[in-house]
Amino acid sequence: MSRSFRIYQKKRGHRRTGSTTVARAGELIFYGLFFLGGCIGLAVIPLLFIVPEWRANNEFVKTNCVVVSKAVAESHGDDGATYRPNIAIEYAVNGITYHEATYDIGKSPSPDREAQQTIVDQFEVGKSYDCWYDPRDPRTVVLARGYSRWTWMVLIIPVSFVLIGGGGFVFRAWNWGKSAEYSAATAAGPIMLRLGDAALANGNPFPTVPPSTDMANSPGTTLAFRLPISTSTTFGLLVVLIAAILWNGVVGAFLYGVIAGFLAGKSPWLDAIFVAPFALAGLFLVYYFFRRLLITTGVGPTLLEISDHPLYPGETYELFLSQAGRLRLRGLELSLVGTEEVRYRQGTDTRTEQRCIHRESLFCQKKFDIRRGVPFETRCDLRVPPGLMHSFKSENNALTWTLVVEGKVAGWPDYRRSFPIVIHPESAGRRDA
Repeated sequence: MSRSFRIYQKKRGHRRTGSTTVARAGELIFYGLFFLGGCIGLAVIPLLFIVPEWRANNEFVKTNCVVVSKAVAESHGDDGATYRPNIAIEYAVNGITYHEATYDIGKSPSPDREAQQTIVDQFEVGKSYDCWYDPRDPRTVVLARGYSRWTWMVLIIPVSFVLIGGGGFVFRAWNWGKSAEYSAATAAGPIMLRLGDAALANGNPFPTVPPSTDMANSPGTTLAFRLPISTSTTFGLLVVLIAAILWNGVVGAFLYGVIAGFLAGKSPWLDAIFVAPFALAGLFLVYYFFRRLLITTGVGPTLLEISDHPLYPGETYELFLSQAGRLRLRGLELSLVGTEEVRYRQGTDTRTEQRCIHRESLFCQKKFDIRRGVPFETRCDLRVPPGLMHSFKSENNALTWTLVVEGKVAGWPDYRRSFPIVIHPESAGRRDA
């Protein structure tokens, strides 16, 4: 019995080639660590910098203090000397007198001594000034509040780790187990229907019919052409992942402040009401990401091949459908769908409406299983009805035809994958073989 996992592949001469499974697993671990590091950074940086600034601006209590002394504190490190304001103040909270040296919550040093000296010169010893202390710990006090730009700029580092790690992990996971031939065939991504000026330049008698050359340049393994899928599931998954991380990272910082307020015995209900819809939107993004992740990783590739392209009304074509994965399907259906798109202006807004004008089931099978490594394959015929409206695209109107594969998976989200096709006018006649 053959093994499903090998450290080495075939022996070539006196050496052995490395296992692609081990290599891909190593890449997944590498990108996973990148992603994990970015997530930790997105969690730690707000807690260390953003949240303290937010609390100083929203939760600290205002009181009066007297400046006892002032100076520019100097420290030396490997990068040279750095400076920061050091204002010693005296203030009272609940009858208790405190003596602290402070300026702002960040306490970030700067190599510019003159700028720090300018801040110190704003205070005079013996005079009274406003200050703000932490109600949880009155020893934490500030003379200046506000937000630092550099704090948000630091987030670029963990965000880049998340993008690189998450993107690489999703890409490698999506291509796990796929052959080089399949990866090469789908590397071009989605192929969109487009109308170019080349049609008129080449004397095309139907300039409003989208060209079909891009859809017929990928040969199939069973039939003449392999149709391209109209949507890139990997790219869409990556976009949702980035949106969920960025959104929840920002909302999480504010949510932490609200929760901390309740734990401190305060009642920041207005803040909670304000943050609640943003938090719910963040939870929906997380749910939507994992739903798409289940579809992307759990459902294998869907391949669709056709005997000829473009299509003509009244003609019959053969289709080959292949669905891979390890699935228990409640139903799998292949349909011919025509969609009309209209774009119009309403006031200053441009609106686009779509509606299905034709839907015809070509193949449907209920309740069957697909085993891992043994894709489900079937053939069926597609007869384009005589007189059917051809593909059409203009500036404000379009009629597109697609072959749609819809799967209903037991215990898994349903999925839908579309493959665009081009139908020529009936008067054009069948192209020469």
